Parts: sequence; C-alpha cells; structure tokens
Amino acid sequence: MADIGVLDVRLHGRSIGTLTRLGRDRIVFGFDPQYVDDPDRATLSLSFRDPFGGLVIDFVPTRTWVHPFFSNLLPEGSLLEYLARAAGIDPRAEFELLAALGEDLSGAVTTVPIDMDPGAGQRTPGRSTPDSVVGPWLRLPAPLRFSIAGVQPKLSAAMAAGKLTVPVHGVGGSWIVKLPSAAFPGLPEQEHAMMRLAGLNGIEVPETRLVPVEEIEGLPRAFRSFMGRALAVRRFDRLDDGTRVHIEDFAQILGAHPEQKYLRAGYREIAEVLGREIGDDAVTEFVRRLVFCAMIGNGDAHLKNWSVIYPDRRNPRLAPAYDLVSTIAYVDDDRMALEWVSGERGFTDLSDDLLARLASGARLAQRPVVKAGREAMTRFLDVWATVKLDLGMPDDMVAGIERNANRVWRKESVHE
Repeated sequence: MADIGVLDVRLHGRSIGTLTRLGRDRIVFGFDPQYVDDPDRATLSLSFRDPFGGLVIDFVPTRTWVHPFFSNLLPEGSLLEYLARAAGIDPRAEFELLAALGEDLSGAVTTVPIDMDPGAGQRTPGRSTPDSVVGPWLRLPAPLRFSIAGVQPKLSAAMAAGKLTVPVHGVGGSWIVKLPSAAFPGLPEQEHAMMRLAGLNGIEVPETRLVPVEEIEGLPRAFRSFMGRALAVRRFDRLDDGTRVHIEDFAQILGAHPEQKYLRAGYREIAEVLGREIGDDAVTEFVRRLVFCAMIGNGDAHLKNWSVIYPDRRNPRLAPAYDLVSTIAYVDDDRMALEWVSGERGFTDLSDDLLARLASGARLAQRPVVKAGREAMTRFLDVWATVKLDLGMPDDMVAGIERNANRVWRKESVHE
C-alpha cells in the first residue's frame, strides 16, 4: 500500500478533521462531516470562514508543508532545528513534526497519529501507519514534547507554591518559560519591563515573572547550561486547571506560512479583520498597541505576534499582548515589522494622516482611530516619565527608548 499517514485533528478534545499524507510529500486537510454539520461548532480559524460566514471545506493538497494554519503551530528557527534534531526529523517535514509535537500545541488544537481500520471505517487513536509518523514522538525527550510557536527557547511549565516545574511528560503547564539568550543580553529582563510598561498604559497583558534558571525544576539537560534569569509568562491559552482555550495568530488568520510573517500582510489587514470580526473596541486596542510598539521601538510586531482568543469557543476577541520588546536595544533598525500602509514602516511615520489612511484602507471610521492613536501617545509619555527609572533596565536601554519616543512624538502632524 502507498505510504499514507493520518493525523486526527482535535479541537477542545473533539475530532474535527484529519491531516492525511499521501505518498512522500502530498498532504491534505479535511473537516469531519459531523463538525461541518454542527451549527454550534467551535471555531477553528477565521481563515476557514468564507465571505458569507460559512465554513470553507474544500482544500487543495499541499506539498511538504502543511496548511498555513497548522504550520504556524510549530516552533521556528533554532528551536525548531533543535527539536527536529532531537526527534530525528527533517525540520522541513511539518507533518512528522505535528505528529511528534501535537499533544501540547498552542490553543485548543491537538494532532494525534491514528490507525485507519478499513473494515470498520473507524479512526482509532494510537499507532499510525507507517511507523515513521509515531517514531519521532517516541524518540523525543519527554519534556520537549511541546510546541510553543516562536524562535526563542521556550518551555511549558507548571507553577505550584511559587515554583516552576517543567512537567515530566512534557505536556501541560499554564506558564511559558522563555530562557535567556547569549545573542540578546538581558532580553528576559527587558521583555518583563516592557510588559509591565504596557500594562501601565492600559494594555491587556498576561502576568510575567523573572525566575533564576537554576530554580526551574525539571529543566531538560540541553537547557541546564543557560545562565541568568528566565521570563515566566502566564499562558492565556490555558486555565489553571489545564483547560485549553483556543487562540490563533494573524499568520494563521491571513494564511501566511511562518517565513511570510513579515511579508504577507500589514497592519491595515489586521485592523480590517478586527473591525469586521470583532468590532470597534478591538480596533481601538489594536491602535493603542501599535502606538506603544512605535514608541518603545519594537520592530518585531509581525503577524505571529498578534492573536485572537476564543473564550466561549466560538467568538473571537483580541488576545492579550505578548512578545513586547524594544528591539532597538539590539538591532539598528527604526522600522516596524509590518507596513503601516502604502509601504510606510518607520516608527516616525506614525502620524494623524497615516492613521487616517490606515483606517480608510481597513474600511474603518477615521476619527476614532486617529483619536485612539493620539490618546495612546499622550498616555505613553505621561507613564514613561513617571516609571522609566523604576523598570529595572540599564541606563542605555532607557535612553534608547527615550530618544525613540521623543522622535516619534515630535512628528508635527501627530500632536498639532
């Protein structure tokens, strides 16, 4: 028989479809008919919603890569390379990676290898055919059987009595541990400071803590050489009892593979989706966060760093902000990760006129967007002046953010 492998795609524990590998590199996703016919079905992705609000059910097979929604559930960069090497998988083999890492993906999706019983016509969770689908899972060290998308070394961890522990089986845990990076000194401390600053600016952020690496229990051997402090971030896609809450990022929503996260779309497209699918409050919050990113010099607010969350399993709202970093402390680049509108990307391109054009392009009312931008900038400057010396950052980082914020503020068209 041909080389066929099947992954059961589950949402909130319910089977809703399959990813099937046909031959060596053809992969197709299909929804379960019972999910399609259920009027009260949980939402998997806005990318599967047609212009009339119905469910898209016809998919063209992909080659090597899986559908962008599933591709974006996997880690990236050096973290992907490490996990793939540990599991003995080609890092480009996304189907096998989902089989190996699918037990603890972001949100409420899991991907589980299954048997096909042609006689009974039933799918049975367990060993899939061929063994190459399950083998990587068995080879991967238990604490690494997770996938928190991103490039920074991250682990899922549980918090008990104020102490972080990486689960023995590598799944579960309502916290993310982001380990320090030799390439970017002080990154956990700086991100902790920026998240705190965002909260003081009225932006919804998850709880964060700085934790000495040596105090994290159950840390895999490969990560025990990391020195300094890690950043612990409470997961908003997990409740304290382990219940999964579904989320998806804007690379998933807009159909962009991870390597397209800086290129496929811009902030106008995100604003349009938020306005259409959620409403004015989400757009206002999005604009506040954009202004915050411009003021701190965050050039990494790409498609994967914006998400929606489904608290009731069906209706999206803008997820809390995450991965907020002043990248100008590490990279000499004064541009946003994505286009504002019409090719403009500079931090200092921010202006009333730009926000008005962004709103117009996103089919939104201009006045509320411009007003939200002005108010966010004024509030940032007031908060920054009060707390900048209390954030625990080195003087040069404080000075860098101050210079950048002043350059953005001095744009005449913004504050006249």
